Amino acid sequence: MSGMLPRLACTAVVAAQAVLAPVPAAAVPEPNRSVSQLLTDLQQLYRRTEQAGETYNATTEKLARQRAEVTRLDGELARARVALQGSRSDAGRLARQQYQNSSDFSPYVRLLLARDPQHALDEGHVIGRLARERAHTVDRLVATETNRDALARSARRALDTALALGEKQKKERDDVRGRLAEVERLLASLTPQQLAEMARLEGAGAAEAQRKLTDSGALGGDDRPASTEGTRAVSYAMSQVGKPYVWGAQGPRAYDCSGLTSQAWGHAGTPIPRTSQEQWARLRRVPLGELRPGDLVVYFPEATHVAMYVGDGKVVQAPRPGEDVRVSPIAGNPILGAVRPDADRSTGL
Repeated sequence: MSGMLPRLACTAVVAAQAVLAPVPAAAVPEPNRSVSQLLTDLQQLYRRTEQAGETYNATTEKLARQRAEVTRLDGELARARVALQGSRSDAGRLARQQYQNSSDFSPYVRLLLARDPQHALDEGHVIGRLARERAHTVDRLVATETNRDALARSARRALDTALALGEKQKKERDDVRGRLAEVERLLASLTPQQLAEMARLEGAGAAEAQRKLTDSGALGGDDRPASTEGTRAVSYAMSQVGKPYVWGAQGPRAYDCSGLTSQAWGHAGTPIPRTSQEQWARLRRVPLGELRPGDLVVYFPEATHVAMYVGDGKVVQAPRPGEDVRVSPIAGNPILGAVRPDADRSTGL
């Protein structure tokens, strides 16, 4: 982590000027705050920003699914309208036939007056068949109209939901942009000496956390071998090293944390949820002592950051705004736990 904060100061300013919407100015840090306190402030800002970003990602996923549902329902509604038009045409045809065949005597009276009993019986079958056809046509017309009305209501509700999600997405996007602006303002207020000292402190803290984790034995001994899918996922993630972190990005030019892990596993043939929270909630959890390359390591109590284990106590990750995809010690952030995307495809171990 050494040296990343000075680089971040420049990249964050450029990114903020390019994409951030105007937001109320945040207070400049107090001059008497220590570098360690400033580092804590910055880490908290990053954490809140990433949490807001993952919330935005989740809403974006819901919106995409909802738009697909709107499209599906629109298609069904169009087919129902065509079917209704056909049913109405059939009903009109039968009505015309009934009018054209009308006389002073009903078909049943004519049947009773027929001289040929066999002919009368045959005509009775025909009359019965026509009656059933008319009843079926009427039933089909009613059912088609009912289906059309139900589909129209469902399509309206789906569209309303999509519109509401779109508004929610915009608010969450603005929230992320505002938080990124806070990060940029804090970095811009610091001197080069403060930035260098913050980088040194952060690096030392990560190294100490890694040492404690290793000494505790929680990582176990030798790494377990990766599955075939895990090997492909790691290979893909490692090939993205050096590409920038951009919130909401899923490649191929940039990634956020869960964008990298979801794309890597998607390229390995195992689609997984888009966000870190969903990856933590829906994938099978594994103890840290049983990690194998390809497993996902989730961080912070809210599951707002995720990285991919690559072996030897290291992960590949898209760390945060202003930084590039890189390999890092596994304990660089507080670990919540680990999950295995392909557990069901392998032995589950």
